[in-house]
Formats: sequence, structure tokens, C-alpha cells
Amino acid sequence: MNLAPLIDDTIQMVDLTGQYQRIKPEIDAAIQDCIDQAIFIKGGKVTQFENQLAQYLDIEQVISCGNGTDAIQLAFMALGLKPGDEVIVPAFTYAAAAEVIALLGLVPVLVDVDPLTFNMTAASVEGAITPKTRAVVPVHLFGQCADMENILNLCSSRELYIIEDNAQSLGAQYTFKAGKVVSAGGLGHLGITSFFPSKNLGCFGDGGAVYTNHPALGARVRMIANHGQEVKYRHDVIGINSRLDTIQAVILLEKLKFLNSYINARQQAASWYDAAFQDVAEIEIPGRTSYSTHVFHQYTLKVPAHQRDGLKAFLQQRNIPSMVYYPISLARQKAYQGVSRVVGDLNVTEELCQQVLSLPMHTELKPLQLEFITDSVRTFFEMAR
Repeated sequence: MNLAPLIDDTIQMVDLTGQYQRIKPEIDAAIQDCIDQAIFIKGGKVTQFENQLAQYLDIEQVISCGNGTDAIQLAFMALGLKPGDEVIVPAFTYAAAAEVIALLGLVPVLVDVDPLTFNMTAASVEGAITPKTRAVVPVHLFGQCADMENILNLCSSRELYIIEDNAQSLGAQYTFKAGKVVSAGGLGHLGITSFFPSKNLGCFGDGGAVYTNHPALGARVRMIANHGQEVKYRHDVIGINSRLDTIQAVILLEKLKFLNSYINARQQAASWYDAAFQDVAEIEIPGRTSYSTHVFHQYTLKVPAHQRDGLKAFLQQRNIPSMVYYPISLARQKAYQGVSRVVGDLNVTEELCQQVLSLPMHTELKPLQLEFITDSVRTFFEMAR
């Protein structure tokens, strides 16, 4: 059955308009109130958002900032690492973490990832440690935590800092073997997130945050983000200017109320995809683990490398968007040639760059749209056999 004529909405990778329309009165009123008060920088609403997010995550401190990349920079600056220090990051991820590491004169050390979760492992970290290693950045990719218990144990024994890149997994929960449950981003010394509009908790512009359970680190992050001053006009350290503006804060305050329902909608869409693809031999659905929930910032398939681009083109012919995150590993990016250290052959990373394809994933996907997407994917492989 051709479902295309029955679909009255364009299928999007992320439907921000539809999400906004559901809570339009609340968002509009919050923005108008902010305009009426004319408090656009800092102010009580920013503090209120930080406190409510900290409560949601059960983390002691949240320090908001201008964007997710600023959050990474603030975290590294707070740790006081020195030029030449090495920081271990996955080779299969977005460039932001490695970018900040290199900008600060540190050395990005690129390691391979697990083929099931696409995240770094304790084994990959252990194989990259040298006397120059000072920190590790687990990236909780696509909505699911890395194997933090083993990474934490390893880093604790080696006295290494952990900065969790939680830009894609806000709301995910990590369960330790003993049963303790901790929010993603609250496991290491510092966690960071992004409020880029397409994130699971996104604003209407740029925004980010650092969070921590270490009060001294939190105070230092807050001071660095404010030009290095704790008291106005007294600059104790070299800082930067990075802050979440009040309009973004009030938007995030409203959307935070719906975050659990947003996560549930994404998980329901993922379950639909899982069921539709479970008997398609060419498809490997996103792996799950026993230790982490998955909040599905992306729903990412693995398909045979020689068919990936063909599938993408076939879907586009049917007006179904899809994306490749990420087509080129950090190790092959021109910017990181000569400034990074690569550990091993990165076989898994290089294979993933050729195999992954992300399907539409957002809070507004309708059953008819999901049926059309999954039928189209299945049709491609049936025609290819």
C-alpha cells in the first residue's frame, strides 16, 4: 500500500514547529513576560532554570552558559590542565570536544568505540593512557550512556578527570551493578550539555550548561564563565563571557516540564522502528545495554556499507529525510592531523562511518509517518535482493 498520499504533514528529521505548537500558549506567555520585564541577561529566571534542571537531574549544581561547546571549554578551564596534557576522546563523534581540547593547547587522543553502543569503552581508554594523560571525555552518543562504571573505576585508579559530554543524552539514566541510579552527566567530575534547538531539551537559539556534584569545581566554572570574576570588577582568573540569556531560560523552563513526555515519545517511536526492522537481515538496530536507558536523540541503523548511500537516496526520493552522523572520523579530519594522537587502527569507527544512517526521530512522529518510513526502508532492501 502506498501511504504517501495519506500523509498530510511533511516528514522531518526534527519537528520543532509541531513541538512548539503543542505548548505555544505557555511559551508565548513566558517570552512576553520576559520582554515586559526587560531582564534579558541573567536574572531570576536563569537561576530558576538552573535550580530546576539540577533538581530534575539530582545533581548539586548546574551552571548555564552560551552553548554546548562553551560548556566543554568551561569544564576544561576549570580543571586547570596544562598545554601538552593528553585528553582521551572517541574518534566517532562530533568535533566539539576535540576542538576545545586542541584550542586549549591540549592533545586529543582518539580511541575506537564499541560497535554495539558507538561509545568509548574502558578497554579503549586503558589502551590510550600514557604518563601525559590527564582526562577522559566519554561522549554519551545518540542518547545512551557509555559504560561508566568501568570507566570510572579505571580513571579513579589512574587519578584522571572525567568530563561527560552529555549533549545528546540529557535524561538518560545509568544503573550501577549495585543498583544505584545516576543521571547521565552526573557521574564524572563535570558533565556538559547543549540546548541547541534539536536536542532532547532544546531552546530557540543557543544554550548550554555544565553540571557537577563538586562544589569547588562548580564555583570555579561559574567564575570563569563570568569573565573570571566572582565579585564584579575583581578578576581572579582569566575567564570568558558565556551565559544563557533569559529568553532562552524561560523557554527551557517550560520545556523542562515536558521532558519526560518527550523522552517517552522518542522511545515509543524507537520501539516502532525496532519492531519493523527486527526481521530485516541487512539492518542492525541500535544496540541497548543493561546499564543505561536510551533517550534516542537519534535512531541510528547500521546497514551494509555498499547499500547505505543507496538507501539514503531512495528515502529522499520518497521525501523521507535521513542523516549520516558521522561520515568522517575525527582521525581523518584535516583539522586534527598533526595535533591529535590516534590509538590503534580505529576499525570500528571507520566501519561505522560507512554503515550508519539515522532516521527521523522527534517527539511529533505520527503512526502513519512511522509506517511509511519503515515500509520504505523495508521496500528498499526487498528490491535490492
